[in-house]
This record gives sequence, structure tokens and C-alpha cells, in this order.
Amino acid sequence: MNSNLWIEEKFEDFLGLKFKVEKVLFSGKSEYQTVDIVETKGHGKMLLNDGLVMVTERDEFAYHDMISHVPLFTHPAPKNVLIIGGGDGGTAREVLRHCSVEKCTMVEIDSMVVDACKEFIPQTAKDLDHDKLTLIIGDGVEFVKNTTEKFDVIIVDSTDPIGPAQPLFGEAFYRDVYDCLSDDGIVVSQGESSWYALDIQQSLLTVLNAVFPQTYLYSFSNLTYPGGLWSFTFATKKHHPINDLDVNRVTNSGLSFDYYNANLHSAAFALPNFVRNGLAGLIDND
Repeated sequence: MNSNLWIEEKFEDFLGLKFKVEKVLFSGKSEYQTVDIVETKGHGKMLLNDGLVMVTERDEFAYHDMISHVPLFTHPAPKNVLIIGGGDGGTAREVLRHCSVEKCTMVEIDSMVVDACKEFIPQTAKDLDHDKLTLIIGDGVEFVKNTTEKFDVIIVDSTDPIGPAQPLFGEAFYRDVYDCLSDDGIVVSQGESSWYALDIQQSLLTVLNAVFPQTYLYSFSNLTYPGGLWSFTFATKKHHPINDLDVNRVTNSGLSFDYYNANLHSAAFALPNFVRNGLAGLIDND
């Protein structure tokens, strides 16, 4: 093994993030993308899709805590949850920790990601065989178009809007999402970087505003995504993400978290002024 092996994620044509690689654990090319898992120095095992960092063992909890627990603690009784994407398994792991959840359906388009993470990153994939989880290898766009089920919470755990994830940022998809949500349902989606992708946030929130009565953006910090500050969109038919949060439910859940807590839940919706200004008229955070 080359002791000087590094991988670099290049963002557009002006930014790169480099990581020291100690060992290549898996490398493959599926029908949809390249899939690599490497052991890094300092960040543990890392999943990359098409050369972009998806997950590292060191900081995955920040992303998975915030994409899962914010909607699940806002909704008063989430029983049926749908995850679109999320092939590494971390989002499903966190959803399944909630005792109110009776069923979690996960629709991931790329079986190679699921299989590779099961073998090499059990930290995130450990619950992909859980008895409450229905794992479907298929197209999430087609699933929400055709399903007759109603879901309390839908989590769109997607990559950037390129390749197989591109339709997950469109209005037709979110109209189908709206239709398969319960009357008080919530959808949370991976919402990109305010530093580097404010235009994508504007586009996604414009779509959500055309479909949902309330739309919000909330942020979290991590180590391995460009800019460090990353976001999720939150669209809801009824429940307000701060006013309808029952702090006692968080405490009484008995769950422990590495990133999420009730104070941070509310604070995540307090956005920097450059984000508020850039998304003026598109979010209900104020």
C-alpha cells in the first residue's frame, strides 16, 4: 500500500478537500455511479460516490442526527417513515431508535452502496436488516409516484442534484411526496451548502413553496462537506419545527445523541443573515 496515498474531493473548479488514505477497502462501478470505501487517517472509514465524500465514521453522526431527529421529534407521533436514498444506513439507524416508529421503508436506487456499507461500514449500516425496516432497491421517484401508503415523515437523504439524484430536486417529485404524506406529514431533504450552493437552495425551496404551506431551512456543522456548514430543508403540512417541539419528549425518550439535543433543534433554524437575505421570501424561519 502506498503510504503517500491521498484522495481529493474537488468542488467545482476552485476548492479541494484532501484526505490521507491508509487502505482501499472497496472500489466498484455500479449502473449509477462509482462507489469507493477507504480507511482514512483521522476520519475512519469513508464512503465516496463518484469521488464525492458521503460519509465518514468520524462525523457521520452530525448529518444523521439532524436529518432524522429534527422531523421525528417535531411530529407528535411518527409511526410510518419513508427514507429515499440513505444507502449507507445511518439515517435508518437513527429513525429506528424512535419507539413510536412502527415501520420504516427505505428506497435506495443503488444496491452496491448498500452491500458495500453492510460489509465495510457497519457503524452506519448495522440496522439495515432490522425487523421494522423494509429495504427496497429501486427508484424513489417511482416509489412515491405509485405507492398507496401514507407516511408521517419522509426523509430525502440524497446526494447532490446530479446523476440519479437529480429528479429528487424537482416539483413533480415533491407533489408526489405531498400526496403520500399523512395530513400532518413532514418532509426533510438534504439541502446543500449555503456557502457554495445558495442557488440550489433557492431552486429547491421554490419547488417546496409551490407544494407545501410551510417551508424552512436548518443547518448543522460537519467536518467533511465543503464549507463545513450544511443544510436541510423542512417542509410541513401542519407542524411548526420549533413551536410544536415538545422538549419533554426529547428528554423522556431516553435516547442519547452525539450531536442533536433539544436546544440545538431550535437553534438550527436560526440562520446567518447572508442565508436569510439570499432566501428571502422562500423560508418561514422568521
